[in-house]
Amino acid sequence: MFIASIRFALVVLVCAFTVAQAQTYKYFRLGNPSDVQTKAKFGIAMMGGGSDLDEAFRWLCDKGNGGDFLVLRASGDDDYNSYVNGLCKANSVATLILPNRAAAEDPAVAEIIRKAEVVFISGGDQANYIRGWKDTPVEKTINDGIAAGKPIGGTSAGLAVEGEFVYGALGDKPDDKDLASPDVLMNPYFERVTLERNFLRIPLLENLITDSHFAKRDRMGRSLGFLARIVKDGWSRSPREVAIDEKSAVLVESDGKANVVGTGKGAYFLKSTSAPDVCEKGMPLTFLGITVYRVTTGGHFDLSEWKGDGGTWYSLSVRAGKIESTQRKQAVY
Repeated sequence: MFIASIRFALVVLVCAFTVAQAQTYKYFRLGNPSDVQTKAKFGIAMMGGGSDLDEAFRWLCDKGNGGDFLVLRASGDDDYNSYVNGLCKANSVATLILPNRAAAEDPAVAEIIRKAEVVFISGGDQANYIRGWKDTPVEKTINDGIAAGKPIGGTSAGLAVEGEFVYGALGDKPDDKDLASPDVLMNPYFERVTLERNFLRIPLLENLITDSHFAKRDRMGRSLGFLARIVKDGWSRSPREVAIDEKSAVLVESDGKANVVGTGKGAYFLKSTSAPDVCEKGMPLTFLGITVYRVTTGGHFDLSEWKGDGGTWYSLSVRAGKIESTQRKQAVY
């Protein structure tokens, strides 16, 4: 009897440990604990990072039509809950923290995402989203919601994974500096230039890469390197990019028409027109004829037609790792 009791206790302990180990996600919810179903409207909120923009979150909430607003992240806490709840009229505002693949494989996680009318992906390190969520029920359920017409949003790292092409699949070491433009311009195959594709499938963002903190962190050079790599590696003949500065956002309607909001330096819409002349490992980049349309707050851009108003067209070229601009002052931004 004593041995049997010990065996039973061990089984209970093992089962408890297995459950605790498997349930590695964290879920925090404000508002109604019960689900509601509303008719959400599709839209894409693309935020460049830095201070969060009330206007962008209200827009995203409106698309959810009073439903459940869900924040996804791989680390951090639930600080978005009180912020969004104070801005929006939503049935609930919740944060789901998914730190690894074990969490992303949990069926309960997919059900939480499925019931949300709005999904917003927070900042952090987009490598964690690719490594932890790609080819899991999390990826599938997010994409199912998008296909059903639910709105999607992201800031910083969350913005980085919205396009078909994604930078940062391997992530940065804790002691690494931010991937700088000169590193990429002088060597587009620099070891930290890691590109991924086909994570999220968002209409209007096909054949496109995104970048955040753009002017603030001087990221034009690295973006040109990303575009060159996408062409050179055979992923696209003429890829595009939406690059957004801190404290700026691009709010895209279902027809592709977008408004630029915020107090930052706005958004940059880039498109390559030819293959790079030189895009090789260890060699400075030469890449000519990239068109740029810069839009500041109050301006507009149509992603379907790839044209805008209220902004400025110009052209950039890279010769032996140096950027040249057709702007009068030869300024990249």
